[in-house]
Amino acid sequence: MLRVTLAARLALIGLIGFSVVVTVVVAIFYRTTVHENELTRPTPERLDALASLLERTAIASRQSVLDAVSSPQFMVRVMPSATPVDGETPEQQQKLRETYAAGLSGRPVEIVSPPDHRVARMFPRIARLMANAIEFRIGLHSGELLIIDAYTRLPVTPLGLPVGFGAGLFGSIVALLALLVMQRETRPLAHLAAAVDRVDLSADPPPLPDARRSAPEIRAVIAAFNRLQGRLAEMLRARMTLVGGIAHDVRTFATRLRLRVEHIPDDAERQRAVANIDDMIRLLDDALLSTRAGAGGLSQEMVEFVALIAAEVRDRRAQGAPVDLVTDAHARDTIVLGDRLALRRILANIIDNALAYGHAAQVRAALKDGAIVVSIDDEGPGIPANQRQAVLEPFHRLEKSRNRATGGAGLGLAVARSLVEAHGGTIDIAAAPSGGTRVTVALPTFQPA
Repeated sequence: MLRVTLAARLALIGLIGFSVVVTVVVAIFYRTTVHENELTRPTPERLDALASLLERTAIASRQSVLDAVSSPQFMVRVMPSATPVDGETPEQQQKLRETYAAGLSGRPVEIVSPPDHRVARMFPRIARLMANAIEFRIGLHSGELLIIDAYTRLPVTPLGLPVGFGAGLFGSIVALLALLVMQRETRPLAHLAAAVDRVDLSADPPPLPDARRSAPEIRAVIAAFNRLQGRLAEMLRARMTLVGGIAHDVRTFATRLRLRVEHIPDDAERQRAVANIDDMIRLLDDALLSTRAGAGGLSQEMVEFVALIAAEVRDRRAQGAPVDLVTDAHARDTIVLGDRLALRRILANIIDNALAYGHAAQVRAALKDGAIVVSIDDEGPGIPANQRQAVLEPFHRLEKSRNRATGGAGLGLAVARSLVEAHGGTIDIAAAPSGGTRVTVALPTFQPA
């Protein structure tokens, strides 16, 4: 998807607005000019009166008459003989010629459109828009040719440029300079957005450099962001310290309670008490691991992931659980860079979930596109499609009674998800070919440089 920056959007809005205004103004100007020029076109009666005056004036005195009636918009001269008109007469000019011929007392008349040579040479299209650029060639009864150039010049500068062109050029330069200033002012906002995406509270976050030359509002936003980073990092460190202290104390009390439980004479009651204590310790460990993953507190070491999977499968087989493992030959020496305890907890939570709700677990490991992909299928009733993403959220259970005898606390898959994402991987839930549930975990493999 194409991204358009704020400066580019504002520039585009300004450019479109400027273009529309210029187009409308130019259209109104030329339309008005055409209408006014048509109104100022000389009438047939005026031309007939001028021709009659010249015919009655002696040749020696004609120049005085010509000078008296001539102007920049109405230039008159007399040629000694008729000059033929080159080319064909357009239909519009032919109709105009017939109109003028009817008012010139039978004198022959031809109408042509002479260009203004200076404007036509530099701006031919503008020259063609000169609405009244008409040359009348009227045959006098004396055999001479009266030539009248009647037109209204377009308002142009001494350089032949349209009036207002300089103002438009100046405005365009000012707009370009404003765009450059705007681009410079908005650049710190882009840096701020990139810094927000890079926020890592597991270490002391680097402060965003102060944009000293930017507007005070932008400098205030950058300073506020730096203060926010510092407060969040301090809050996270305090929370980790608190959670770590609570976990240590609770685990100590649970160990003491476990020792005392061993003295319960009833074997069944003792086993249930031991299971409850183990569940409590595991729930505590899951919560602590999830918190460490969210804070970036997981350690990193090179782990032979397939060997780790095999160890988890062996432990459950030793307890009589129906767990199978199929490994791709190319995946056996796969190395994953991550926290060993967290990786074990990912596998343990998913496999135990499959055994608890699907009565069996078929584990497969294979390499695909530079990642180790582990899928765990069960033989249970499956998870409805509209619930598959929800079960990855904390404390969400398909069985709503909250009875621990019918299920856990709803943290197993949620913890697995947070740990997988902390390792840069993905987790997905789908239907297994056998009709149960398939949980697929993909983790990036370690590629030595």
